[in-house]
Amino acid sequence: MGNSDKSGAADGVTVDLDEPQGCYQGVGKGVDSRDAGGLQVDRSTAVAPLRVLFVDDETPIREVMRIELPRMGHEVTVCEDGEAAVAVLGEQHFDAAIVDLKMPGISGWEVTDHIKQVSPETFVIIHTGHGDMQQAIKAVRHHANDFLNKPCKLLDIQQALARAADWRQQTRKTQALETRLKAIEGSTELVGQTAAMQQVATLIERVAPTDSSVLVLGETGTGKELVARRVHELSARREMPFVPVNCGALPEHLVESEFFGHRKGAFTGADRSRTGLFEVAHGGTLFLDELGELDRSMQVKLLRFLESGEIRRVGENDPLHVDVRIVCATNGDLSEMVGTGEFREDLYFRVNTFEIPLPPLRDRKPDLPLLAAALLARARKRPVDDDEQLSAEVLTGLAAHDWPGNVRELANAIEHAVIMAGDRTIAVEHLPVHLSTSRPGVVTTVALPDQAMTLREVEQQIVLSVLEKHDGDKRKAAEELGIALKTMYNKVNQYNAELTDELTEIVAND
Repeated sequence: MGNSDKSGAADGVTVDLDEPQGCYQGVGKGVDSRDAGGLQVDRSTAVAPLRVLFVDDETPIREVMRIELPRMGHEVTVCEDGEAAVAVLGEQHFDAAIVDLKMPGISGWEVTDHIKQVSPETFVIIHTGHGDMQQAIKAVRHHANDFLNKPCKLLDIQQALARAADWRQQTRKTQALETRLKAIEGSTELVGQTAAMQQVATLIERVAPTDSSVLVLGETGTGKELVARRVHELSARREMPFVPVNCGALPEHLVESEFFGHRKGAFTGADRSRTGLFEVAHGGTLFLDELGELDRSMQVKLLRFLESGEIRRVGENDPLHVDVRIVCATNGDLSEMVGTGEFREDLYFRVNTFEIPLPPLRDRKPDLPLLAAALLARARKRPVDDDEQLSAEVLTGLAAHDWPGNVRELANAIEHAVIMAGDRTIAVEHLPVHLSTSRPGVVTTVALPDQAMTLREVEQQIVLSVLEKHDGDKRKAAEELGIALKTMYNKVNQYNAELTDELTEIVAND
């Protein structure tokens, strides 16, 4: 170990290549075609490309791996010691890591522990010339996934990487299963027997088996993400990831990086490489909520993906093919935004291949008893007995409300009532105050200031009062008000700026 000569033996093969410094990265496309001792790769066992980290302090072995792993179709980063490996792990994500045990400085065990700490889903293969049963047991304790003794054949490594590919596939299936369970858990919010909800169910069933883009329309809180999850669950992609993203919550200068990923150093603050959401969703479904919040430049990039199926990471020139189904949602009128020039017409037609409109809760009040019962069972985390069902008085109180926050507001109200009631049957007084006072016969008054206020001042008071109600949680306040999170941030920043200006003026005149 620790051989720093330019010539040496690796698996009985002599190589004569320059020593790399730190880490070297190679990919399966455009790699060095020089022969590494005539070692052959069994192409019949080729697997899906992996991002592989190879760590070994022996020069000849590293040089063979930097050539042969790309020949197997994998992207490889080769490191000469543990320090270099730990550094690169802070910048990149790897599907698999092949780690030598006996190295100067940071040992292979320490590297393995670090990998499992920062990236538990990475498949770790211990590669050592000092292997025995005791070492194999120790590898299990360090959460390594595989163990190879030196010397080993390239075929052994290829087969180990095939196991790593299986591991990655199973990990993705597990993540997809979690998504499916969430979809099942949340599906109560799509309960309904009205004609409008039956139509929603029919549309979902028709479009789900296809790969067509879907546009879900509806007010905040109507269950647009649940519809997207249901489309994914009923599709052939159900065992692959479902990745939701709120376009309105992403800072404008980071949207491209969040979507497509970036290389280290691509822009100020990019101190490590990042995998984008499109890559994370590969093989599955990407749900873009609040699509209308994307600026024009990102609309162009999204259109380019929909036309070509390719993305470019920030800081890279080579395109990357990604297999992703796009489901979008908006609570605004995209066609109106097209008319005002805020949204591209060509993108609108691309994402609007199939439209699913969701009715607001106020337009399907006959569904309230069924929906409330389902939400009650979910809030209590168990089936609800007949004597625990909501009383007629409670249901009357619920029906008297207009539900501007839609099903999300109803779910929160039911959860609030369950907390207040404890083990008792829910009564009207257990509902949130604004609901318990909205039943017939109860008049609610709102105090107005003596001095006249502008419409803008009224808006500010409403926004600030809702923020106070939610203890400053901008996301919850935005949901209740039915506005995008980015709009909420803009309003708060504007209020703060105005307050600062007023204080400055007061100090100046003091």
